[in-house]
Amino acid sequence: MCKMLSVVVSVYNEEQALPMFYKATKSVLESLEWDHELLFINDGSQDGSLEILRKLAKEDERVKVIGFSRNFGHEAAMIAGIDHAVGDAIVCMDADLQHPPECLTEIVAKLHEGYGVINMVRTRNASAGILKNITSFGFYALINTLSDVKFEPNASDFFAISRQAADVLRKSYRERVRFLRGYVQNIGFKKTTIAYEAADRVAGESKYSIRKLFAFSVNTIMCFSNLPLKLGIYAGVFAALMGMAVMVYTLLTRKGAPSGYATIVILNCFMFAILFVIVGIIGEYIAVLFSELKDRPIYIVEEKQNFCDGIGTFCPTAHSDTPPHP
Repeated sequence: MCKMLSVVVSVYNEEQALPMFYKATKSVLESLEWDHELLFINDGSQDGSLEILRKLAKEDERVKVIGFSRNFGHEAAMIAGIDHAVGDAIVCMDADLQHPPECLTEIVAKLHEGYGVINMVRTRNASAGILKNITSFGFYALINTLSDVKFEPNASDFFAISRQAADVLRKSYRERVRFLRGYVQNIGFKKTTIAYEAADRVAGESKYSIRKLFAFSVNTIMCFSNLPLKLGIYAGVFAALMGMAVMVYTLLTRKGAPSGYATIVILNCFMFAILFVIVGIIGEYIAVLFSELKDRPIYIVEEKQNFCDGIGTFCPTAHSDTPPHP
């Protein structure tokens, strides 16, 4: 029985790159032994990306299109693709051709060897610039220090997972603040890595500004480390030790101090110490509750193509982040 490979592609304002991506990727997919489907997730594009995807879906029955009601972000688009993919394995990649389609051949070879998770690791990304390369290195160094989970440095959103691994992501790991490539490295299964050199973007520009990357990094740290919540406790202990040090110093040198000075300093230090400890404890509980309390959908699907009654069917629909798989 022929196996199927699902290729999930997040699309946001990529009208110039899409025709080149489709041609290059389709050529590689046709050369594989596996059958395939191409799932394009239109993440609220403001250009002509959706019209191009609709045209591709009408011309190619293996092209499936999901259109979001608005922009939900790259992570949500990949999750939506994983939720709707039906292949025996899933590959997530970008539409700008920085993730080389030629790597699909090597990915399928690794899948044949029984690997359930394949992380694609960048060896070089010249188009990112010195600043982004430095900040990327610093981010992985920081998160590996703070988190119990150790991440593969320079792992990207270009990865492959088996159907079994995908089922885990569909049923679990549904947090609203998420780091998908981190989840992929955290779910276990037989893992391997494939090195690749990121190509230059064929069109457009990066959708991640320094500000967005910073916010993304903060969210990632919150996903995989509770150390920031404990900073209040550590600050409280530090303040208490400082209070004791100031107390000893004040008692030894109080001859020149104004009346009541020692008492005020000692009380302030200890009161702040108690306050930081209490805030840290409350933060531990609030962090657990608040992450799931709002329970908003990860994404909302406005329309689909090649999913419904027949090939080429255009199917407007309302759909949240509930996976279609049982």
